[in-house]
Amino acid sequence: MISEIRRRRGLLVAGLGTVGAWFGAVWQAVAQTEPIEQQLQVGRHSGVLLARIAEPEIDPTGFLVSEKFDGVRALWDGRTLRTRTGQTLDAPKDFTARLPPEALDGELWLGRGRFDEVSALVRRRRPAPGAWRDVQFLVFEMQRAGGRFDERAARIQSIVARVQWPQLQAVEQSVVADRAELRARLHAVLEAGGEGLMLHRADAPNLGGRSAVLLKLKPVHDDDALVIGYTPGQGRFEGQLGALQVRNADGVVFLVGSGFTDEQRRTPPPIGSLIVYRFRGQTSHGVPRFASFVRRSDGL
Repeated sequence: MISEIRRRRGLLVAGLGTVGAWFGAVWQAVAQTEPIEQQLQVGRHSGVLLARIAEPEIDPTGFLVSEKFDGVRALWDGRTLRTRTGQTLDAPKDFTARLPPEALDGELWLGRGRFDEVSALVRRRRPAPGAWRDVQFLVFEMQRAGGRFDERAARIQSIVARVQWPQLQAVEQSVVADRAELRARLHAVLEAGGEGLMLHRADAPNLGGRSAVLLKLKPVHDDDALVIGYTPGQGRFEGQLGALQVRNADGVVFLVGSGFTDEQRRTPPPIGSLIVYRFRGQTSHGVPRFASFVRRSDGL
């Protein structure tokens, strides 16, 4: 009798495992092909403008062009410095005391190729006075301000000129004549160790969420996504992470299964955290192709 119960229990467990594997396979197929219209709490709800991807041969007519800086996105409301997801940054008072009363949007930056350094620095709690002495706040937008973007860019220049503090800089916004000049500009930035270019419609109002008024032009694309689940590893990754199930700001759900270290597979980013992923183009459904993990983001 006992052996019969054990036999039936074994069949039940095996059956459940088969059903679970089938659902997992179905979920992966759906996640790779069908966009799910859910919203990520970045940009769209917070009022922060997020860039779309520029076509390689985009016509720059009507845009102002600037370098894409690899820093930490920061919002200054006149009193507090926050990440784009609303986390308060524990900035030294000798830094925030020099910032103007106007609400500004920009990047905390240490230099090209130094994202990890600036990210670690701004995460520190109770930093010592002078700890941010090499950090620049590169401003490219004014929060809640009206008018066209080229008008807001001119206001930013005036604010920075008034403050006269080397750690507060206005991002240079330039008119680029044609595609050839844009390619040359991109090449120069990449040769200098930069990430790429940003193109912002000169006539754009102040918007939040992902919009085609702001485009990023890079040789390899990256973006943020919210971790919403896991798929288990197989083979040598058995018992570890196989892939992250993520959702980007467009509401598209997909899997990120490469780019992880062994330690990251053992202790993956928690559900609810933000990651940066790299990809090469998109499917007809907007699913990123060849998505690979880059790092944790969490709004920084």
